[in-house]
Formats: sequence, C-alpha cells, structure tokens
Amino acid sequence: MTRPGPPAGGSFPARPGPPPGGSFPARPGPPAGSSFPARPGPPAGARPGPPAEFGDDDDTRHPAVDAAVQSLANAATLAPADQIAHYEAAYETLRETLATIDQT
Repeated sequence: MTRPGPPAGGSFPARPGPPPGGSFPARPGPPAGSSFPARPGPPAGARPGPPAEFGDDDDTRHPAVDAAVQSLANAATLAPADQIAHYEAAYETLRETLATIDQT
C-alpha cells in the first residue's frame, strides 16, 4: 500500500502564522467584584486513628500485609521512578495473601 503524496501542484498551502502583534490575547479572569469561596482544608488537629476494635493486637494482624504496607511507606521516600517496583511487589504480596485467605 502506498501513502498519498502532496497534492497536484507540488506543495501544501502555507499554515497561518500567529496574529499580528506577536501574542495571543490574555485569558479572561473571574468576573470583577466576585470571588470564589475558599476550598475547605482538613480539620485542625491530629488525624483520627483506627477504631478501637482494630487495635494493635497481634492476633488480628497478618505479617505479610504488615510487610507490604511498610514497604509502601518506605517507597514514599524514593524517587517516583524507583517507587514502581515497590508498588508492584506490594501488590503481588497483597494479591497472593488475599488468595490464600480465600482458600482457607
């Protein structure tokens, strides 16, 4: 299969250039006299912890899940390109752990 060539006459018409004066008009801002409401931030104070029924009991935790969560926390300090391998490994660990739980 062949690609079509230029139109008869040998060349394409010239593309239009920028407008006279060298720049485009500025984007319009918000209307004068009005303001947008401020976006609410997080509440002041410390973030809430887990509910009381999910305490730090060793009986309720799974070591493989804890290790995967810790590896994600450690990956947060790495460069974005280096984080991918840690995220993929944690995903695999969690997937295998859940599959094992489903089989029991």
